[in-house]
Amino acid sequence: MLKTEEKQKLIKETQIHETDTGSADVQIAILTKEIENLSLHLKRYPKDEHSKRGLLRKIIKRKRLLKFLEKTDKERYQKLVKKLGL
Repeated sequence: MLKTEEKQKLIKETQIHETDTGSADVQIAILTKEIENLSLHLKRYPKDEHSKRGLLRKIIKRKRLLKFLEKTDKERYQKLVKKLGL
């Protein structure tokens, strides 16, 4: 789980306009950070099956959002991928 401050920082970095909190860009950035955190957790606790399932769900959701963004706006997709290092 991300802390509120971290989440707000991610939103400010990736939002398209001032009041944007739910665009695909923002969602992908948040999911990426959550995936990183869960990956670190699973390295420490490899038998945590519930977290593994949660990680897979987040990966699948991010993949779907990336595919959507690529279809709708290639330029934004490429910028975001470069920014997040995907």
